[in-house]
Amino acid sequence: MLTKRIIACLDVRGGRVVKGIQFVDIIDAGDPAELAHRHAALGADEIVLLDITATHEGRGTLLDTVKRTAGELFIPFTVGGGIRSAEDAAAVFDAGADKVSINSSAIARPELIGEIGSSFGAQAVIVAIDARRATSGDAIKDAEVYVSGGRKPTGLKVVEWAVEAEQRGAGEILLTSMDSDGTRAGFDCELTAAVSSAVQIPVIASGGAGNAQHFVDVFKAGKADAALAASIFHFGVTSSHGLKEELAAAGISMRLTS
Repeated sequence: MLTKRIIACLDVRGGRVVKGIQFVDIIDAGDPAELAHRHAALGADEIVLLDITATHEGRGTLLDTVKRTAGELFIPFTVGGGIRSAEDAAAVFDAGADKVSINSSAIARPELIGEIGSSFGAQAVIVAIDARRATSGDAIKDAEVYVSGGRKPTGLKVVEWAVEAEQRGAGEILLTSMDSDGTRAGFDCELTAAVSSAVQIPVIASGGAGNAQHFVDVFKAGKADAALAASIFHFGVTSSHGLKEELAAAGISMRLTS
């Protein structure tokens, strides 16, 4: 049985880690390099840093922030936000990232997925999908993809876009439920399971983590390969190490650290 991964997420705006509820009501959570170091020391399997306003502001990724954060890490490090070309990806890799996450730019020009993958390997390309359940029709089948930090609907259906992203060379899908984001009420297991069942590549569940049972649910019912959280780690609700011990006790295969 493959081990499941716990990923700590750093949403960065203006060089600071922030956290919101359903992509709004943003509050400060700390310095990205300091938080990354702490989360890694407390057992996170990977760190994801998302520059959440780069696309909306029409600028590139904050490379100085990426460099400072990468310097604190010895675990896989993913960076997203403002990556519009293979050259942008190369700059982020040069700054210390192991993987890049692309979202709006992949939808605007899907060929970008393959361009980055051909240069750096499919395992280095994560396609992030910000998803909202449909309010009419089938809530899951008709769930819609949003871009620009959740500001703009695309008309694309979540499961269909995940399948296309895989076909174009994505190595992983980072699926964020906008409905659940920041609520600590649990992951959207039904939507996660729909995407996980439609693709062969790993799916990272994001949005709604509040306690260990939520992770158990998304790994079992949601069929996720990894689960990402932010606020429960930033604000001391739990650590990755403590969470993984609870998950192992619940029968979830984890990579435990000392």
